[in-house]
Parts: sequence; C-alpha cells; structure tokens
Amino acid sequence: MLKSTALEIIDENYTKERLVALPRDVEIKIPEGQKAVAIIGPRRAGKTYLLFHLARELGKTSEKNQIMYLNLEDERLAPLTVSDMNVLMKTYYEKYPENKKKKLHLFLDEVQNLEGWERFTRGAMDKENIQIYLTGSSSRLLAKEIATSMRGRSLSYYLLPFSFREFLSAKNISVQHADSPERKAVILNALGEYMEFGGFPEVVIQSGKDMKLRILRDYTEVMLLKDIVERHGIKNTVALRALFNTLLHSFSKEFSANVFYNRLKSQGIKIGKNTLYSYIQHFEDSFAILALRKFSYKPFETKQSIPKIYSIDTGYTAISGENFSPNSGRLLENAAALEMLRRKFGNPLMEFYYWQDAAKKEVDFVVKEGTKVSALMQVCYDVEDFQTKEREIKALLKAGKELRCDNLTILTWDYENEEKTGGKRIAYVPAWKWLLGMQ
Repeated sequence: MLKSTALEIIDENYTKERLVALPRDVEIKIPEGQKAVAIIGPRRAGKTYLLFHLARELGKTSEKNQIMYLNLEDERLAPLTVSDMNVLMKTYYEKYPENKKKKLHLFLDEVQNLEGWERFTRGAMDKENIQIYLTGSSSRLLAKEIATSMRGRSLSYYLLPFSFREFLSAKNISVQHADSPERKAVILNALGEYMEFGGFPEVVIQSGKDMKLRILRDYTEVMLLKDIVERHGIKNTVALRALFNTLLHSFSKEFSANVFYNRLKSQGIKIGKNTLYSYIQHFEDSFAILALRKFSYKPFETKQSIPKIYSIDTGYTAISGENFSPNSGRLLENAAALEMLRRKFGNPLMEFYYWQDAAKKEVDFVVKEGTKVSALMQVCYDVEDFQTKEREIKALLKAGKELRCDNLTILTWDYENEEKTGGKRIAYVPAWKWLLGMQ
C-alpha cells in the first residue's frame, strides 16, 4: 500500500458522517484486557451500523482521531494484505504520534477480506494500545478461525436480521396492552408482514412491496457472488444457483443432498458429490441457510442425519417463488427456528434439533441444555384443523416419552390454552407472544 493511499483513508475516516443505527437487542461490552470484539452475521443484517453506534458511544469519551473505521471491501484496499495493514498503522502513528500513549479503537468491517487477519489482530494488540472490533459475514470465521487462531483473545457476538421484537421497534409498534383486541390485531398484522418479507433492516423500513423484493434479490446476488463464488473460486455457477434455489424452496423441510445430486445428474448438470456437499457448507458459512440436524444421543447419527433447511431470513423465500402458494405454517416455523438460533447465541449451553422416529412422526424443535432435553416444541399455524392437531400431539407425546421431557409446547398463530392429553400437559402459545419473549 502506498503511503499516500494510507493517508487518504486515514484522513477520510474522520470526515465521514456516521449513520445512525436502529436500536438492536445485542449489547456489545468492551472487554477488559487484550481481547478483540467480533460481530458475525449475514450481509446487510446491520453489523456496520452497530459498529457506527459503538463509535458514537466511544466518541463521547475519546478524541475523534482515536477511533478509526475501515471498510475492508473498499476497492482502494484490494487486494489487502497484512503488510498493507502494517503500512496503514505505521502511517497513522506518524500522523498522530501522541496517540501512542492513548487507546486506539480500530474497527475492521468485513475482516474476511484480509488474508491473515488473525495474525494482524494479535500482532497489533501485542504491540500497541489498541482495542479491535471485527465484523465478518462468515460463520466459519467464528467457529474455526476465531476459536482457534485468536486463542481465547476475542469475545464474539452474532447479529442476525431483526427479531420480531426489533421489527416492531423499527416500525414504532408498541407491545403495551398487547392482549387488547385492537393492539393484538396490529401485532398480528405486523407478524404477517415480518414472515413474508423478513427482518433485514433496509427491507423493513421500505414501504413498497416491489422495492422490498428488489432489495432482497440484490442481497442474494451479492451474497452468491462475493461470499461464495469469489471467496471460494466457484466455477460451476449453474449447479450453485440450482442448489440455492432448491434450498430456498426447501425451507422448513428436509433436504437430501443425495436426492438433489441425482436430480442434477438426470438434467445433465455435472457435479461431484463432494463438491455439492462443499457448496452446501458454503451456504451455511455465509449465513444463507440454517441446516438443522436430527436429534440423537449419538453425535455421529446427528451429524449424518438429513438436515431440515431454514432460510436465514424469511424474506428470502419471497423471491424463491415459494410464497405464491399458501405456506403460513412453514413461514411461522422458519421464524421460530431463527428465534431459536438467537436464543442459542445468548445461551452457550443450549442446542436445538428436530426429532423424527422411524414412522416419520416429527417434532419441530428439541431444545437441549447441557446433557438434558429441556423442551419440545411444535409449530402448528392452525390448530382448528383436527387432523393436523392430532398429528402434532401424537408426535409430541411420543418424543416426550422417548426423551423424558414433560415441557411440551405447540406454537400457534393466535390460540392460547393449556390442555391435558395422554396424561401430559401441553401449552398452546401464540407465536407472537413467544417471539416477543412474553411466554
């Protein structure tokens, strides 16, 4: 990196007007000691805005030139190396030598664009008085690189698109007196919109359906190109796109990679099985999908099970063509899966799965905390359908007996009750209350 480019970027950093962020439920705590803060999540979920919010708060107690934000997708930085970052930091301290004795707050946005970022981060924290904040659009960044390369020198946070609570807040919809008929009608209407178009902040604040869909299409294209095709050097983009479309169509359903492989083969699309499995992993790592595994007390069986696929945002299903058919139940289940994921992020002991027996009786969510199954949950949009209700109850009771769990819940659209069936109590909870943490 040329010194002149480094100076340009440093000078520009202090003249930028930081955008005001919508409030989020994620509270970032500045660690004591030499630990980096990592914020991981899908593109456009609000990670950059969260950084700006932190920068504003830090600006109340720090000088402007003690806070430096770098967008590592800036074309002037490409291709970015650790050597380039060292030049930039050297230039910064030449310009502000007095800050050698002060703390620098360094924000690195989309850090996966810096090869060897973990080496730079450790070295910078060792040599200088620097607090580093990282964001990345890869789950593997957290699971593999941060956990191993940072060697305990980081605190990690996940940021997904808006939860339903955050969605209501962004829409200025109050949850006070939520049980009143008028307020409940407003909340249920909002839940319908949330399920259809999802929680990406930019989509939420748009009023027109066409614009919402256009933004969602753009998001998927950028994710496909930058996070998968470019990052992993994918050549077989025909198979990749076919896979992505099928995954979106499969939301809240099981997805068999073997069945999909045979379908591609019958269509004359060539791809190796191992390559296909790696593509699926790329979609998981890039926060396009959540692949939920079947519960088993044997870890190997869980790992080898056919996953149920959930979109990381229900809005993605709106551009898959799947929303042309009635699927409120599947959308509600997808929204519940994402809320489960958020709760897992806040509880290190929590894991969740689906359950299925040999006869294909299925329970949507098995919650395990430590070694114990703590809850079983079904999602049933319409409990007035007798056959559907009976099917959900039978599976729930069988799973409860097999897994020794009496905490049985059925999430509904708006039905609330507690019923005793087969000697067990089943709580029927309106999904909107559960999503808001009111039940």
